[in-house]
Amino acid sequence: MDQVEQEREEQKLLQEERIARDTLERYGGSDYHDYQPYVLLTNFPHYVHYFAETRKVPVHEGSMFKVAHSPQENVSILDFKIGSPAAALVIDLCAYLPIVATCVLGMCGALRRDYQVGDYFVPVASIRGEGTSDFYFSPEVPSLANFVVQKMVTNVMEEAAVRYHIGITHTTNKRFWEFNEDFKKRLHHNRAQAIEMECATLFMAGYHHKLPVGALLLISDLPLNPDGVKTKKQSERLFRDYTGEHVEYGVKIMHSTAEHIKKSPKGLFRGNRRRFSGM
Repeated sequence: MDQVEQEREEQKLLQEERIARDTLERYGGSDYHDYQPYVLLTNFPHYVHYFAETRKVPVHEGSMFKVAHSPQENVSILDFKIGSPAAALVIDLCAYLPIVATCVLGMCGALRRDYQVGDYFVPVASIRGEGTSDFYFSPEVPSLANFVVQKMVTNVMEEAAVRYHIGITHTTNKRFWEFNEDFKKRLHHNRAQAIEMECATLFMAGYHHKLPVGALLLISDLPLNPDGVKTKKQSERLFRDYTGEHVEYGVKIMHSTAEHIKKSPKGLFRGNRRRFSGM
């Protein structure tokens, strides 16, 4: 690449960075400088409000996201809504901030008989059934969670002595699939242990942007059981019983990740940090 082409490429990246930050500010209602180096991503505004109330910090709301920042803990939390397009968008935007690592606090449906509602699930990988991740990589590239972040997740789970499982999720772009027999046969064939709607996209987008992404999912329902599909009442009970616990585990995971980096940054490389202008 000659000097002229290199300058054009740098100008393109700078423009992309400016647009990404501008979009994040509009969608999240918060200045990009407010984002902390460790970010919890979630689908639930309840989680953001709990985080803000317990830390006595404000909730910022833009046209799409809800966000809260705790500078004392170096942690932010962002509700990016539901689905793979939203998952791709939030990583595309956050990738242009000097974020060290992220962890997703979501929910999933369990596909194993011995799993129970209220158990936690640690995904090491996701089946790319949602389509959006094809934008980043061709189908043969696996969707993997960041190993270091997931190691911190399991460390926190072990320390808390709570029931959790490790395995593979199937990420789908269809929310109301529980009554589709052909799809359920596919789930049985691919042997995924859980199903959700964002992890494959988040992991692939994170890999593309060199942004470490891990996840701790709460099992919210048992959709393959005749009476296991989540109802409104069950959902309300889940938020009442598990919101605080789930968020606090997420904060501990981020703190553990920060402590790990002091000893060894291996596995959390963010690429060329010089692309973050004005930092």
